[in-house]
Amino acid sequence: MNWLEVSLTVNGELAESVADVLARFAPNGVMTEQGVRFVNDEDEGTATGPITVRAYLEVNDQLEETRQKIEESLYYLGMITPVPTPTYKQIADQNWMEAWKQHYKPILIGEGLLILPAWLENPDPKRIPIKIDPGMAFGTGTHPTTQLCLELMEVSTSHSPLSTVIDVGCGSGILSIAALKLGAKTVLGVDVDIESVKNSRENANVNGVGEELLLGQGSVTEVLAGQFAFKSAPLVVANILAPVLIRLFDAGLADLIQPDGEIILSGILDHQAESVIEAGQAKGLKRGETRQMKDWVAISMKK
Repeated sequence: MNWLEVSLTVNGELAESVADVLARFAPNGVMTEQGVRFVNDEDEGTATGPITVRAYLEVNDQLEETRQKIEESLYYLGMITPVPTPTYKQIADQNWMEAWKQHYKPILIGEGLLILPAWLENPDPKRIPIKIDPGMAFGTGTHPTTQLCLELMEVSTSHSPLSTVIDVGCGSGILSIAALKLGAKTVLGVDVDIESVKNSRENANVNGVGEELLLGQGSVTEVLAGQFAFKSAPLVVANILAPVLIRLFDAGLADLIQPDGEIILSGILDHQAESVIEAGQAKGLKRGETRQMKDWVAISMKK
């Protein structure tokens, strides 16, 4: 089955009316797309600019008649307020559920790790596979922040096996799972987003990880308050945006690290690195190894 995409780019006031017109002829509904403006590193974003409204029409014997009806309806709408001319584009049908998977390939990390899309077999048995089903953009292993963090974790765990690890802001669970596969006995992963906690458990199941991964909703404050199995660990990892890391230091992030322990910090843009390091040093931590990939930095600090 092939489809005809109908799209119009309009201002915010007109978008709802255009969407209503297209929805009369598109049984699968319409979609809207708009730009986003970010005020700072922590801003969740505000929609801004013109809106593109799209609908998809099945290519069949009634297509030309449907197209004429759409243009007629838009013409009448245009008598009230100016409406741009619609744009049409042919779309060939395909198995979208399979097509998107083609963009994900195994990723080699450090000396012995491998991030593996859950549906693929391990192409390199000498490497430790971490299977991830890309359910979210952040934490699938494709981003430099995750890869840098994994590299430093591999270096850290190569010195001696760890008993426990705390993963602050566990996201997809990729770092927690990696810690266990690198030899940790028990890992505590916490996140303020309950959906991230659920996603972490799903990825843990894919990797055959069970009760050795403790998961819960919360952050530094909840861990220090004793709401989980332990309050500190010899290795703490936190792949979170730099401004949040700095704020977490004030909340007691360094207190999660056991004496002579280490914290690995990622999610940091290169121009933010010194601010994060200074925040850690203010809590008695010493600067360790720093690694960079593109504009992103990961930092190890020792207690």
